Amino acid sequence: MTLTILRIALTTLLCQTFLVQASALPQQQLIPGGLAVLELPANFSGEARFNNQPLMIIRPGPQQPALALAGIPLSQKPGPATVQLGDQPHTLNIQPHAYPEQRLTVQKKHVNPDPQQLARIREEMQRMLQVYKSFSPAPDFQAMIWPLHGRESSAFGLRRFFNGEERNPHSGLDIAAPTGTPIVAPAAGTVVLTDEFFFNGNSVFIDHGQGLISMLCHLHSIDVKEGSELQAGDVIGTVGATGRATGPHLHWTVSLNNARIDPRLLLATDQPHSPAVAQP
Repeated sequence: MTLTILRIALTTLLCQTFLVQASALPQQQLIPGGLAVLELPANFSGEARFNNQPLMIIRPGPQQPALALAGIPLSQKPGPATVQLGDQPHTLNIQPHAYPEQRLTVQKKHVNPDPQQLARIREEMQRMLQVYKSFSPAPDFQAMIWPLHGRESSAFGLRRFFNGEERNPHSGLDIAAPTGTPIVAPAAGTVVLTDEFFFNGNSVFIDHGQGLISMLCHLHSIDVKEGSELQAGDVIGTVGATGRATGPHLHWTVSLNNARIDPRLLLATDQPHSPAVAQP
């Protein structure tokens, strides 16, 4: 009886391990804000590019083919799109996707900034864009973890209206939690930018390598410095409501090859949380 129970337990553990490993692989979703997962030929040694940006290449295992990961921008139009795999073009068929709307009321300056604020915003956008376009070496791919457990208050991709005026789609996901709740790094990487930004408030940018960047913003406190080397789970700061925020929450953006994508596509596992609501 004991041996039978042991065998059942071992079988269950092996099945659970397989499921975790399977779920850890990136998920393809060929929509704006989604992800293309492309199998590469054996012994591929060239460069893969999409929208003139180099792509992340991962090797899941010794008996598995290498994969190129192409983030699809939220601005990508549905229809054919070309990925360059070495000297071979590959066509993606991007499907249309209707994201829901979200309407928020914020301070007037966060909808119609004055000229001085606009100058600041442009300068900050250039600094952030430089990070998003960067491409550095990376160790073997590891699926991301949630940087914060809490109620998802705004989903990725929402069409956003501030004080009745339409603005850019929601390029990350929001998780509501009390002010001061610790936030952790979703994957190993290097802190490449920290600052207090006009829209994003206190923010931390982490370079995970090969064009994969996390931005975590609206923080109450920042507990890391530029140049800090992080492991997944290291505390980087605490939940706040700085910048354009209607309450304490974390906004988490994931950018791959300078395309903001749904972070869920790179997560190892999902988390239980309340249904999304209109405001954090």
